[in-house]
Amino acid sequence: MSAATSGPQRILITGASGCVGQYIADNLLANSDAQLLLLLRDPSKLSAVPADHPRITLLVGDLRELGPHAEAIASADRIIHTATAWGDPERAQAVNVVAVKELLRLTDPERLQQVIYFSTASILDRQLQLLPEAMAYGTEYIQTKATCLQDLERHPLAPRIVAVFPTLVFGGSVGTADSHPTSYLTAGLKEAFGWLWLARWLRTDASFHFIHAADIATVCAHLATTPHGPNPEPGQGPVRRLVLGQAPVTINGAVASLCRWRRVWVPPVGIDLRGWLIEGLIKLLRIEVNAWDRFSIQQRHFVHQPVSPPERFGLVSFAPNLDAVLETAGVPHRGRLGPGRQP
Repeated sequence: MSAATSGPQRILITGASGCVGQYIADNLLANSDAQLLLLLRDPSKLSAVPADHPRITLLVGDLRELGPHAEAIASADRIIHTATAWGDPERAQAVNVVAVKELLRLTDPERLQQVIYFSTASILDRQLQLLPEAMAYGTEYIQTKATCLQDLERHPLAPRIVAVFPTLVFGGSVGTADSHPTSYLTAGLKEAFGWLWLARWLRTDASFHFIHAADIATVCAHLATTPHGPNPEPGQGPVRRLVLGQAPVTINGAVASLCRWRRVWVPPVGIDLRGWLIEGLIKLLRIEVNAWDRFSIQQRHFVHQPVSPPERFGLVSFAPNLDAVLETAGVPHRGRLGPGRQP
């Protein structure tokens, strides 16, 4: 383990203009004396923290071209790696696998104390082990995240790595009141509410975890500002695995919560969403599904044990339940949220 440096920590955050990256930067700026090195492609997207703050240094560039920032990377005591890519297989491989190796190569092992690496809970089973189906059926995003985790477990810096696996991420708002970027899930609430007229009549046996980006930031800031030691989690290897999420929520319970929030009546009985009906809805609604989607439909319960909300570290959650998520997102109880059908 490298020796701690004197003075304020220098923390490098990749993907710093994204939703989670900005929540983390905002938290560290407010609650620590750390010097922040923010690696991002477009400084104009930085909205939650001031780019000219004396404790912030912007490193503008692409993760696939780290050479110009080699000196800054080598000066980092801690790294929080949130940057990722999906959609294009070639870019996903370059960003999610190759660039991670290059980032670690450019660090100073005599100085570096910790790396917080962001993955996704989708690649883990209930016991936090890698799902074989992630490599067999996963999208380019899922497959590259699985590959990178396997690489990190064998890396010489593995004892200094904390791999965090966010579940479904809420963040920002459906309006313009929040300076933080809006996550894809929160932005999708508009469309989700538009389907409540149908969803309230359906029932299914499935469950999931969620986490607010502010709570991800709370956990990461705690990890990045406390001494790093060997992995304390039982049954794991040198890389610590933390699934970031609140207690599991059922799909039926989530739909009921959304209906209750929007003052929509929920019928006491509904139609059991069995396999044949799911296939019928996929065809009726013209939904495109791939092999990973079909595996997810069959899996149904994406739950993990343990999960790590802020309370696991003696901290307090910003949004511990769906009602808190909807309130902080500025979702009104009545009225339109945007274009499209509204209940």
